[in-house]
Amino acid sequence: MTGDVSDAALAAHLAEVAGALLLTVRDSAALTEKALAKAGDAIANRFLVEALRAQRAADGLLSEEEKDCPIRLDRSRVWIVDPVDGTREYAERRADWAVHVGLAIDGVPTTGAVALPAAGIVLRSDAPVAVPPAPERLRMVVSRTRPAREAVAVAEALGAELVPMGSAGAKAMSIILGQSDVYLHSGGQYEWDSCAPAAVARAHGLHVSRIDGSPLIYNCADTYMPDLLICRQEHVTPVLAALSHI
Repeated sequence: MTGDVSDAALAAHLAEVAGALLLTVRDSAALTEKALAKAGDAIANRFLVEALRAQRAADGLLSEEEKDCPIRLDRSRVWIVDPVDGTREYAERRADWAVHVGLAIDGVPTTGAVALPAAGIVLRSDAPVAVPPAPERLRMVVSRTRPAREAVAVAEALGAELVPMGSAGAKAMSIILGQSDVYLHSGGQYEWDSCAPAAVARAHGLHVSRIDGSPLIYNCADTYMPDLLICRQEHVTPVLAALSHI
């Protein structure tokens, strides 16, 4: 791969290759769940980090599995990656895990790819697909283990169905794939959990913000992100209205 490939093509290629590596390791059946989680994170991270350093040496880099380097704070362009989003789901050999490769420019999630390797899908910011229309009864995707209180309350207010799912990337992409309609999370995440999904969602015309409607800002010194909202544009007003009454 040459250095003149586009950012979006690079993100998609790296997410796809990392996903293939993770499937190979998982399907070897040589590791226990705990060992598989550790090996998957390490292998995917090393590939993504080394590839980005080779292909985009001048850019900043932030990875969940890599020691943070403050040099990134001085860079306009910063790659933000999550080698295995949903490590628990990956180790349990479920399908709802993802690989995130995102690029934030001046704090804005501009470019990215989210691979759903178990489904053989890579959703990318430069190749948006048609988002299916929402059904009459909305579906709110939530954590399969710890549904956020605010999400449950909004679902009740809107009469929405709860759809339990694993990783943040899988949840965000489920809207694009027509499997859900609203992803509201208030339990706290980190920049790598949402940068690539936010970039892909924005490219597909979805609304992406904090749950108070303010923008998501990336490449901060503190990588913690308290909450986010991803949904179709027509659902923003009713969701924010329901939140205001909680």
